[in-house]
Amino acid sequence: MKVLVFRDHMASMKIPPDNIKQAVPFLWVSDLNNSLLFYTNGLGFRITNQWAPEGNIEWCFLESGGAALMLQQIRKDRLEHWLELGKPGHGISIFFVCNDALAVYLDVIAKGITVERPFVGNGMWVVSMIDPDGYRIEFESKTTEKEGTQYVDYI
Repeated sequence: MKVLVFRDHMASMKIPPDNIKQAVPFLWVSDLNNSLLFYTNGLGFRITNQWAPEGNIEWCFLESGGAALMLQQIRKDRLEHWLELGKPGHGISIFFVCNDALAVYLDVIAKGITVERPFVGNGMWVVSMIDPDGYRIEFESKTTEKEGTQYVDYI
């Protein structure tokens, strides 16, 4: 491995303010195909990059609008131990700020995805669901509705 050393320049180097472009959550998953169905068919993400060393996708980069996720299949030799530790996504939430969280809600319930009743929190509609590995996925959009308001489906 080649190592580059920039000692003479390190004191004067600063990270340009526009250098960092995006923070992307990286999620280990127990069944990548199941997760891909949830995120692509269910939530409308598209695969924009992937790694498939033996013809099967083992890692992928997903995007929807300006948001992104990376998914990685946990290796088979580590899966049992990983699952013994509990639900992998427990305690982890990923929030997507969007223009219309209620539109997401209506779309996912039409697809049969289990989703919690939307409510207003911090001046935003909040739509919450759990992905196949237990990660809490939330969509939020600004609203002028009163704090604590719950969405009611009208038929």
